[in-house]
Amino acid sequence: MEKNMRKPTVFICAAAILLSLLLPACSKKAAARGDHSLEALRERGQLVLGLDDSFPPLGFRDENNEIVGYDIDLARELARRLGVELVCQPIDWSAKEQELNTFHIDCIWNGFTMTAERREAMAFTKPYLANAQVVVVRSGSGITDLAGLAGKVVGVQAGSSAEEAIEQNAAFKASLRKIVEFKENVTALNDLEIQNLDAVVMDQVVANYSIVQTSRPYVILPESLASEEYGVAFRKTDIALRDKVQTILEEMQADGTVPAISTKWFGADLSVIGK
Repeated sequence: MEKNMRKPTVFICAAAILLSLLLPACSKKAAARGDHSLEALRERGQLVLGLDDSFPPLGFRDENNEIVGYDIDLARELARRLGVELVCQPIDWSAKEQELNTFHIDCIWNGFTMTAERREAMAFTKPYLANAQVVVVRSGSGITDLAGLAGKVVGVQAGSSAEEAIEQNAAFKASLRKIVEFKENVTALNDLEIQNLDAVVMDQVVANYSIVQTSRPYVILPESLASEEYGVAFRKTDIALRDKVQTILEEMQADGTVPAISTKWFGADLSVIGK
């Protein structure tokens, strides 16, 4: 009787082991089958892009109040190839993750820096543009390096990677007299011009463009606070959509579309897609 009871026991144990090996693979397949992000987007017929609409040259309003920019040109062509309409949705940049996770937008595409924390919370494409966090000061201010900002007042956009760069440079932050947060970089630069600030920490791409376009007497300090890369962010569950966007971006780079758009806005191909 004891011997007969052992056979079912062995069989049950073997079956349990086999099931434990199969379940992870099945779960992955189920997850893949459950990701309808690309299909759902195409059914809706729209790609809703969340952005700060005062972030030239990546996304901003022109003299006709139309949203334009490097990222916008890329996204519009990508949406065309996806067979959907591009909808540019201005958002509160400090609440961008909430806007994405509550399905108010489909992606964040507006000079969005890829950080370790953001990578954990969202699904990013590969980098498409390189950047750095730099310090802008007035010409003739006498400030020539980061050490020269000791005891000074510095402006930064709230919720930006520039703000994170300051936080991650503890010694630099401690040397400042005051940090003033702004909703937009444009407002911060205005305050720099009227001497309410001594400097503004912001994206190098945006700073260069602003200086050229406005001809304001600003200079960028040679020392940067952080090097970084931009990516397009999607919800953590929207892998199918993210992967399709990545594929199309690589096609656009290969066929010369991205280099042409980059040259239009920057005077050269600054793209890092596929590089």
